Amino acid sequence: MSLEKLANVIFPDVDKTPEYYIQKYPKRNLKKGAKVVRYAPSPTGFQHIGGIFAALINERLASQSEGVFYLRIEDTDQKREVEGAIEDTIQTMHNFGMDFNEGMTGQETFKGEYGPYRQSQRAEIYKTFAKDLVAKGLAYPCFCTVEELAALREKQVAEKVTPGYYGKYAKYRNLSPEEAIAKIEAGEEYILRLKSPGNAENRVEIHDLIKGDLSFPENNQDIVIIKSDGLPTYHFAHGVDDSLMGTTNVIRGEEWLSSLPIHIQLFEMLGLKRPEYAHIPTIMKNDNGSKRKLSKRKDPEAAVSYYKEVGYPTVSVIEYLLNIINSTFEEWRAENPAADYHEFPVDLDKMSKSGALFDIVKLNDVSKNVISKMKADEVYDYYVAWAKEFDKEMYELVTADEKMSKEIFNIDREDPKPRKDYAKWDDVKEKIFYFFDELFYKETAEQVELPKTLTLEAAKEVIKVYMNKYNANAASQEEWFADLKAIGLDLGYCAKRKEYKANPDQYKGMISDVAGAVRVALAHRSNTPDIYTIMNILGKDKVKERFEKFLEI
Repeated sequence: MSLEKLANVIFPDVDKTPEYYIQKYPKRNLKKGAKVVRYAPSPTGFQHIGGIFAALINERLASQSEGVFYLRIEDTDQKREVEGAIEDTIQTMHNFGMDFNEGMTGQETFKGEYGPYRQSQRAEIYKTFAKDLVAKGLAYPCFCTVEELAALREKQVAEKVTPGYYGKYAKYRNLSPEEAIAKIEAGEEYILRLKSPGNAENRVEIHDLIKGDLSFPENNQDIVIIKSDGLPTYHFAHGVDDSLMGTTNVIRGEEWLSSLPIHIQLFEMLGLKRPEYAHIPTIMKNDNGSKRKLSKRKDPEAAVSYYKEVGYPTVSVIEYLLNIINSTFEEWRAENPAADYHEFPVDLDKMSKSGALFDIVKLNDVSKNVISKMKADEVYDYYVAWAKEFDKEMYELVTADEKMSKEIFNIDREDPKPRKDYAKWDDVKEKIFYFFDELFYKETAEQVELPKTLTLEAAKEVIKVYMNKYNANAASQEEWFADLKAIGLDLGYCAKRKEYKANPDQYKGMISDVAGAVRVALAHRSNTPDIYTIMNILGKDKVKERFEKFLEI
C-alpha cells in the first residue's frame, strides 16, 4: 500500500492505467509482413542530410511492405526547440517525395488514430506508465542535486569505476516510500529513475537487422525516466510510444547502439512488446585521406538547404542516397535506365555495416545522369523555378525567349547518349551563358578559352576568312562541316592527322583548329556542344556579329 501511496503522491491527477492506453491504441490491422516505421526528429534546427537518409530507408520499407510511415516529433527537450522546425520537416520530406501516412501535419495538427504524435502532448500517457512502475517498485524518486551528482562522478573517477547512478552509488534507490513521501511533501525537488534489475556482468543478446547478432553488458544504470519538468526522457518516451503506436521496426542511426540495452530493459519492465531494431551507418566524409562524420559546422552539404540552393534535383539526391543504402542500386539502375526509383527494392540485409561514405563527386555523376534523361521542357521548368529564387539575372534571360531556351536545353538531349553537362542548376549559367549577349559581351579577353593548339592571332586569321565564306544556309551538319573543311584546306590546314604528324611544318595546323577558332569566336570556350547547332540557335545575324566582335578582341 505504501508504494501505491507514493505513486499517488507523485501523480495525484493520473487516474488511468497502462491497460487503458493499450486498449485505446489497438494492434493495427495490416497485412502480414507490413512494416510500421517512423521518422522521429527533434525540432531543434535545420534538416540534416542524415535525416533524409534515415527517412528514405523508413519510407521505402513501409511503402514496399504496404505498411505505415509516420512522423513523430520528439520535443521533450523544449528549451532547444526552434520555431518553424516541425513545418520545415514536413515540407522538406514532401519536397523529397516522402509524405507521411500518419503523424504531425503542422505545429499542432496531426492525422492518424495513434496520436498525439508530438511527445510534449503525450505527457499524461508517460505519467500513467511511470505511475504504474512506481506502484510496482520498479521506479523511484531521486532527490540528488546537480552538485551531489557531480561529486559522485568525481568519486567514481577517483575510484576508477564506471561512472553513473547505480547499485551502491544510487543514493535514493532504497529510500522507503514513507521517507520519499516526506521529502516530496517538504517541497524537495526530484526526478524519477528506473530501478534497474540489470547486472553489468551479464550479457544481453540481440539481432540487429543491419549489424547482425550483437551482445552487450546488461544495463545496470538507474536511468532517468521523468525529468523535473514532468516530461519524459528520450529513452522512456521512445519505449512507450513505439509500443503504443505499433512500430514494428526502429530504424535509426548507429549512435543509438549503446542505448540498446537500456531500451530492451525498458520494454521488459514496462511489459510491452518491443520492435525490431536496425542501426544504420553514420554518413561519413573523406577528409584528406581519413574518414570523419559529416559535420553540420564544417560541411555545407550536411544541410538539406544546400541541395536546394545549388540546385540538385531532389530525385538526384534520392538516387544517390539509394546508392549508399544498397550498393546494388547502381547495377539495378544500369539494367533499368528508364524505371522510377520507387521500383527498386530496398533491402536492409544488403546495407553496409560500416560508415556510409558521402562522395560529392559521385553525387554529381548520379545527378548528371538523372538530368540527362529529362526532356528539354522538364529541364526548362526545373531551371526556371530554381533561377527565379537563386539567380534572378538568368531567370530574366531564360524566360525572355522561352523557345530559344528550350532549344538550348534540347542540344544533344534526344541522342542515344545525351550530353551530361549539368549536375545541378547552378552549373547551367557557365554552360549556356554565350547564348545571351548580355552575358557574352561582358567577358574580357582573359576569359576567352583558346584551344591549346591555337593562338589568338591564328584564330583571328581563320575568322577573317571564314566569316565571309561560310554557308549560313547549310541544310545539315555534314554539309556545314564539308564547307568548314574546304575553307580550312584553302587556309593551309590539314584534314588528316597522320599526314599532319608526318609533315607538321607544311601546315598551319589541323582542321580541328579551324573548328576551334569558330567555336571560341562564338562561345569564348573550347568545350561546347557542336558548333553547327550553336550557330542555328544564334541565327545568321548574331553569328556574323560575334565574328566581327571577335576580331576586335
